[in-house]
Order: sequence, then structure tokens, then C-alpha cells
Amino acid sequence: MANKQQKLTAQQKSDRIKAAQEREARAKEKREKSEKMKKAFILVVAIILVLALSLPTMALMVMGGGS
Repeated sequence: MANKQQKLTAQQKSDRIKAAQEREARAKEKREKSEKMKKAFILVVAIILVLALSLPTMALMVMGGGS
């Protein structure tokens, strides 16, 4: 009887380890996804800033260059 209880405890221990590994894997995937989203956001903001700063400058050069 004691041997059976030890096996059950070992099974529970194994299940807990597997659950912990799955949680860690999900957390890692979530972090990686978050990092990718952050990089994409930074890239989009940088492109918007470049366009926002360069387009008016180019328009002024074109419009003012004819005089």
C-alpha cells in the first residue's frame, strides 16, 4: 500500500513538473510575441516620423524653389 502511494506521489510530481514546463513555454512564447510587437511598433513609429519630417520639407523645397 505504501509503495502505491509513493508511485502516485511520483506521478503527481511528474504532472506538476510537466505543468510548470508548459507554463514556462507559454510565458516564453508570450514574451517573444511581445518583443516582436514592440519592434514592429517602433519601426512603424520611426517610419511615420521620417515621413512626417521629410514630406513637408520636400514640399517647401518644391514650392519655394521656383521663385
